[in-house]
Amino acid sequence: MAEILSLRDAVAELVHDGDTVAMEGFTHLIPFAAAHEVIRRGATDLTLVRMTPDLVYDQLIGAGLARKLVFSWGGNPGVGSLHRFRDAVENGWPRPLEIEEHSHAGMANRYVAGAAGLPFAVLRGYRGTGLAARTPTVATVTCPFTGEELAAVAAVNPDVAVIHAQQADRAGNVQFWGLTGVQKEAVLAARRSLVTVEEIVGELRPRPGAVVLPGWAVTAVAEVPGGAHPSYAAGYSVRDNAYYRDWDALSRDRAGFAAWLEEHVRGGGAAR
Repeated sequence: MAEILSLRDAVAELVHDGDTVAMEGFTHLIPFAAAHEVIRRGATDLTLVRMTPDLVYDQLIGAGLARKLVFSWGGNPGVGSLHRFRDAVENGWPRPLEIEEHSHAGMANRYVAGAAGLPFAVLRGYRGTGLAARTPTVATVTCPFTGEELAAVAAVNPDVAVIHAQQADRAGNVQFWGLTGVQKEAVLAARRSLVTVEEIVGELRPRPGAVVLPGWAVTAVAEVPGGAHPSYAAGYSVRDNAYYRDWDALSRDRAGFAAWLEEHVRGGGAAR
């Protein structure tokens, strides 16, 4: 059964220096509060895995926690580039960042293979790109039935997966709905998992299209209302579009970013 912990205790227990960490959530349910607690804890030398690294990973990279990023698309949705990500790749600030790039389909299949306990996944993809030539976790296989050449991608099994969800019950069963992305697969592929939730309820009531993760599949749950801000949690909050727009200017400048980080995360962030 999942353990119910505070966010501070959960991150301290589950996220270690050198870990491979996947923080998933697509458009909504992005675990910003958990990421900020990782920054406050100071875990370092992390390999960050995420299909769409946006502001949440720009902040982790700018804080100097990441040595490597495994991803399929990076940007500030609807706004532009991730300036801390770009600065790390182009200038090695605040530290050099190794990157491993995939397609969306490739990353999704890597999580699926990891969740299924398989060593790799097979798909029709990567054709016409140069990714396979420079990405060690992409190869080709020949179908034994048709002779077709297909792409193979290595499974990804993070040390810890972190997601945000709407609800959990007191037994640690988790329910989330809306755009569900690869959160389920990331948790099932990981060795350890932390789910932050909007609220802990007495009973999970079934919802159309919802995903339920049983408590035995989750390591820890932390109740963190608003834990997805500035993204949103369907049914609980709305997206803070101004935050995404403002981030473009704020994150362009190293000194401005460092001041924001100290005031709003390391110094001003409240532990929950």
